[in-house]
Amino acid sequence: MVTRDNGGTWFRTSTITLFVLMLLAAGLLAGCGGNANATNNKTEPLTENTDPVVPIDPPAVEPEPVDPPSFIAPLTGLALPTEPVQRPFAVMVNNFSAARPQSGLPHADMVWEVLAEGGITRLVAIFQSDNFTDPIGPIRSNRPYLIRIGEALGGVLVHAGASNDGYDVLQHQHKAYLDEITNAGSYFYRESFRKAPHNLYSNLEKLREGALKKKYDQTVTIPTFPFSDAGATAAGVPAASVNLNFLLKDYKVSYAYDEATKLYLRSINGEPHTDLTTGDQLSATNLVVLGAKHKTYDDYGRLEVNLESGGPAVLIQLGKAVECTWVRSDDDVIRLMKDGQELPFVPGKTFYHIVPLSPTFAGHVSYS
Repeated sequence: MVTRDNGGTWFRTSTITLFVLMLLAAGLLAGCGGNANATNNKTEPLTENTDPVVPIDPPAVEPEPVDPPSFIAPLTGLALPTEPVQRPFAVMVNNFSAARPQSGLPHADMVWEVLAEGGITRLVAIFQSDNFTDPIGPIRSNRPYLIRIGEALGGVLVHAGASNDGYDVLQHQHKAYLDEITNAGSYFYRESFRKAPHNLYSNLEKLREGALKKKYDQTVTIPTFPFSDAGATAAGVPAASVNLNFLLKDYKVSYAYDEATKLYLRSINGEPHTDLTTGDQLSATNLVVLGAKHKTYDDYGRLEVNLESGGPAVLIQLGKAVECTWVRSDDDVIRLMKDGQELPFVPGKTFYHIVPLSPTFAGHVSYS
């Protein structure tokens, strides 16, 4: 009981009430703390990750850029692993029937076919960019117009003998030449499987040794030519089959175009013209036919061939032919022109053919 007139009783009652309230508050706090701990200490069950694993592709590797070839052969336009600085050799190769098949011609950058006396032809093979050990030959004599072909391309002239006019040019005009008869016999050799004079040979090693011994320049300015993979005959006429005659009716040169290799395969009198060493048929990427004035000047039938004045020409490549003209340019090289522009070759080997203008130029070449 609480009485207002008893101060002690009021004090005890208030104290008891306050104590009870404090106990209730402590219980509530303990309950809350217990629930919180229970929640915090609860262990969640482990579950597997069922999301699919997406593979990560490696970063794309950019292809290495392909550098253009560092060196280009000046006479063929073909890529080379090393700089082609060596001086060319212009070798007079026998083309008489007893001398065929010849050796070494597949290694020539250019081959020029020109009439010699008696209606037979001679080949001037220009060796510059290829290094090889095969024999070269059979080798025959020189003429002034053959000298003109070889020297214009920077070549050391290689031959066995010459006409009187040829020797006059060689000796009095101080040409670089290796002649088996007069000044370089030790750099040639004869084979026993053929009869003289169709059995004289040399090779690149011997020719280089001879040129070095003679102290001829080992490097010279070699003319360059324009080249294009598309060539210059897109607007030309079909020329998958090419036929040439020089003078003799029983000597005919023909070419058949091989679309797969883009090469013209050479035949003589309907038979493949092959290389003796490899057995391969001779072939060329570009064929050129030049018309030039021919004149017989002695009883032996020796010729003068005008390679200075220019004239009609045909360029044949990629299965087509285009008519053009040839000129002797300011750098002393024969070049093919049409509409005031020099025509490009397709990169590869080129075979030139110089035919008479009489009775007509067109009478010496046909194609279809």
